[in-house]
Order: sequence, then C-alpha cells, then structure tokens
Amino acid sequence: MINWNEILQRSNGQNLPPDQRVEKTPEQWKQELDEETFYVTRQKGTEHPFSSSMCGLFKPGLYRCACCGTPLFNANEKFDSGTGWPSFTQPVADNAVDYIGDASHGMQRIETTCSSCDAHLGHVFPDGPPPTGLRYCINAVSLKRDGDD
Repeated sequence: MINWNEILQRSNGQNLPPDQRVEKTPEQWKQELDEETFYVTRQKGTEHPFSSSMCGLFKPGLYRCACCGTPLFNANEKFDSGTGWPSFTQPVADNAVDYIGDASHGMQRIETTCSSCDAHLGHVFPDGPPPTGLRYCINAVSLKRDGDD
C-alpha cells in the first residue's frame, strides 16, 4: 500500500514502470475520444464538480482509464469525499498511476496520470480516510467503469 512519502518521492521522477505502454499522437487521441474526455485527459483539464453521477456510484467493479483501458481503481477503494469528483484511497496496482509535481494555479499539488498512456486523471492529496490517508480526486470522464458502456 503506497503512502504519501512514497508519492512525494515518485513525483520527483521516480515512478514505477507500467505493465504496458500505449503511445498515440494527439490527433489519434482526438479521433478516439469525445471532446470533454480529450480536454481532461490529454490537455490536463478539469471537469466541473458534481457533473457526473459516478460520484455516487458504489457498485463493485474496476475503474479503467477512459483512454487506454488500463485498470486504475477498484470500487472497494472508492469513498464519498464530498468534493464533486470520484475519490479513491489507492490505485488497483502500485504501478497503475504515475505522480507528477504540479505547481499550477498557485498551488503545490501532485497530479495523477495513467502510467500506461499518460492520461491526466486528477490529483492525490494526503487528507483521505484510513487506512491510506490518501484521497485520489479523479475526473469522472477519465474513467470507464467495467460493465458501463
């Protein structure tokens, strides 16, 4: 189970290698993704809070990257953070998510990306519930839940 100190270390260029890599040009991604998903995942955008019903969805299953299908989060690690974005306490695998220091918007944050295709997912914060104390605050459009089409 990853902890905040490990996340800080990885955000300085020490991420684990992914199980697979998915490389596409921006033009290829633009052809495959809808406009909002492209904006959020490929251009580091943020969807509006409370804009997705995924926040209140707690059915068992896996959440995969909307771009490449890599498993990212398990519904068992999902919780209601009240922030307006789906939140998780940890990724499904230690190498599923990459961490990147983000000093944009006058804040110091840790960006989370899919380790397989570099899709922007959201950010991780050290204010989540036990046992990890982490809150992965993820844009719903960057995720596809198994069984939802």
